Amino acid sequence: MTIAGDDADGVRVEVQRGTPTEEELAALIAVVTEAYAGEAAEAVAEEEVRSAWSLTQRNLRTPLRRDLTWGRFAG
Repeated sequence: MTIAGDDADGVRVEVQRGTPTEEELAALIAVVTEAYAGEAAEAVAEEEVRSAWSLTQRNLRTPLRRDLTWGRFAG
């Protein structure tokens, strides 16, 4: 027995053995949907909270390289 929705993104249930009633299939879909919704709600990534200080601070400049001469002139 196969149940598929009208659209391509619908739910597809394939019963391998037995003949479940419509009520049993409805109960199965309700339980799986609830479990999926609960798992999806827990899987949300937390947004990074940035303070006003971190938003306004500039990146520090990297130190000057003293091994390189100015304008590539040696001496």
